[in-house]
Amino acid sequence: MPRIKAVNHVAVVVEDMEKSLAFWRDALGMELRGLRDVPAEKSQVAFLPLSGAEVELVMPTSGDSGIAKYLAKRGAGMHHLCLEVDDIDGMLAQLKSKGVRLINEEPRIAVDGKKYAFIHPEAAGGVLVELYQV
Repeated sequence: MPRIKAVNHVAVVVEDMEKSLAFWRDALGMELRGLRDVPAEKSQVAFLPLSGAEVELVMPTSGDSGIAKYLAKRGAGMHHLCLEVDDIDGMLAQLKSKGVRLINEEPRIAVDGKKYAFIHPEAAGGVLVELYQV
């Protein structure tokens, strides 16, 4: 039976990366581990590790990206909670068998080779949940 291993990250949508880093990195003192462009998602992501998990700041790089549409509709703030699982295929099958609404019925492959999939916020009380298999 697939299981959740940990919280992997919390993603926050931002309008201005430098302004956001002024808070998260400079004011709070969190380490900036990296800043990466993610062309497939038309976004830029800042990675701020925090004791076994991380905060990810996500900024759209194109007006037609999903992140840009989210930002226009809901504004800046928490985007999703990412849960690390030991078997993403098994977890998706388990969720489907229970009638849970999914955004991704099959896992997608990230640039770094990790598998991920999103659960629709309707299924999780308004929270967008990402499943991630390292």
